[in-house]
Amino acid sequence: MGKSEEAIVNFEKGLNCSQCVLLAFSEELRVEKDLALKISYGFGGGMCQGEVCGAVTGAIIVINLRYGQNTIDDKESKEEIYKKIREFSEKFRNINGSIICRDLLGYDLKEEGERNRARENGVFTVVCPKAVKDAIEILENIL
Repeated sequence: MGKSEEAIVNFEKGLNCSQCVLLAFSEELRVEKDLALKISYGFGGGMCQGEVCGAVTGAIIVINLRYGQNTIDDKESKEEIYKKIREFSEKFRNINGSIICRDLLGYDLKEEGERNRARENGVFTVVCPKAVKDAIEILENIL
């Protein structure tokens, strides 16, 4: 089973988008699975507020872990990280139209009742797995 397929299974088991994306890369990044789940937990649902999509924040965590600063004095990695994050975001935006959760879902999760309406209309079962799959496929191409 590939990263995308495994991530979708994890999503169906109840993990959020950010957790699914980070967990897909945790082994190769040498991040313990329990730590990956904790690090990415609060980023689901656009940081629980419909802001930046959890799949996007999970991908940014992956990029950070791959290219991030190893020491306080490491200044060279900053430009590489910014370049990769911009590249990822542009590709994700081109595919999905936005990197903002509420734009992708068509519901503002901060508004009372909107999360339930989105759930009742099956939005999370369609939009979120696609966002996770797209994020993982983009990462596989740019890392």
